[in-house]
Amino acid sequence: MVNSDSPIKDPWQILEESIIYYYDRPLGTVAACDPNTAPLNYDQCFIRDFVPAALVFLIKGKTDIVRYFLVHTLKLQIKERQLDFLEPGRGLMPASFKVIHEEREQYLKADFGDHAIGRVTPVDSCLWWMFLLRAYVKATEEYSLAHTPEMQKGIRLIMELCLSARFDMYPTLLVPDGACMIDRRMGINGHPLEIQALFYNALRCAQELLLDNPENEKINQALNNRLTPLGVHLRHHYWLDLERLNIIYRYKGEEYGENVLNQFNIYSDSIPYADLSEWLPANGGYLVGNLGPSQLDCRFFSLGNLVAILSALVTQKQAEAILNTIEKKWNDLIGFMPMKICFPALKDRDWQLLTGCDPKNRPWSYHNGGNWPVLLWLLVAASLKHNRPEIAEKAIEIAAQRLPQDEWTEYYDGKNGRLVGKEARKYQTWTIAGFLLARELMDNSQCLSWISHN
Repeated sequence: MVNSDSPIKDPWQILEESIIYYYDRPLGTVAACDPNTAPLNYDQCFIRDFVPAALVFLIKGKTDIVRYFLVHTLKLQIKERQLDFLEPGRGLMPASFKVIHEEREQYLKADFGDHAIGRVTPVDSCLWWMFLLRAYVKATEEYSLAHTPEMQKGIRLIMELCLSARFDMYPTLLVPDGACMIDRRMGINGHPLEIQALFYNALRCAQELLLDNPENEKINQALNNRLTPLGVHLRHHYWLDLERLNIIYRYKGEEYGENVLNQFNIYSDSIPYADLSEWLPANGGYLVGNLGPSQLDCRFFSLGNLVAILSALVTQKQAEAILNTIEKKWNDLIGFMPMKICFPALKDRDWQLLTGCDPKNRPWSYHNGGNWPVLLWLLVAASLKHNRPEIAEKAIEIAAQRLPQDEWTEYYDGKNGRLVGKEARKYQTWTIAGFLLARELMDNSQCLSWISHN
């Protein structure tokens, strides 16, 4: 509920107050500064959460905090192979960290998911770190930072982790449930779109940042070999529009051989054709949420589709179709707050089986169809990249009307995003940073090149 008695604080001031310091130097931002709720792990700096704040700092010329963050989070990366299978894998970046003060000494304590709810693995952390490193280099033109031996090794280790041999036949990354922004069980284990779009973006970033030298030769060759088939696979097999829906509708099952049409043995009865044929706009389309053996998850996942636009994973025509879908299905995907993390929500037996009866992820709440203001900056960036400023302006206007009064809440509930999240934190840093970044991108469109690819 809106607290009319609370003074509305300036978002820039709140962002400044969220900064954490390491030996008196700014290092990152805490996840939230809600004075009325126990901090739990919201007093830590999450790599994923810091990205929009870091981009705001870069636009404002406050580059030191971003540089310091990149350098010190790299030191937390696992550099050596572990003999204990309970230890994080080589190349993994932590989900979060906090500054520990002991007498006159300070040190950084990293969390690799071993303290998180459900003990989820932060697969996306290293991919977001790559995204931010490239943005920093583009913004400052300080290529010398990326070219230091330490940074080159860090990039190589991330690529080795992502490109290692595995029990999989596809060019996509196989990951467990909860390995990304949706960090609870939501039926996205396997090859979820968000991870694949971030993986594709990380490969493109590594192409730009890795030096062409003997030390990087094998990794450069491996990522170049992976990038094209990954893009082809995602643009074709993950794409869904009315034309593609008609093809899938007529699939035959139990086909065998190399040249079959139904390569993943998708059974027609598993696809909600009636709903999709009615919901999909004639000029719309999007990348589905997941794909695997006999599995086609037709939910719309916002973050994956928007990152796919920024990274040029999708074609120009596909990007336009995604934005058409958002515009034509505004009430479903945006409603009263940009924007839904996924649509539609899991309900009834699906909710029970796929979330494990997670009460926080009940239908139209939190990750299960909730509205997340942080997604605003991605929506604005994707819209501006493809010359659709009207989408960006409308989304910012909606957010500006509610977020300050609702004290910069973490997420919203309800089918139309009208309710402040049942367990949402107030003064959520990435909500504030996402809003500020969206407005800055409107005024500084040249900064789009820091976070997008052609």
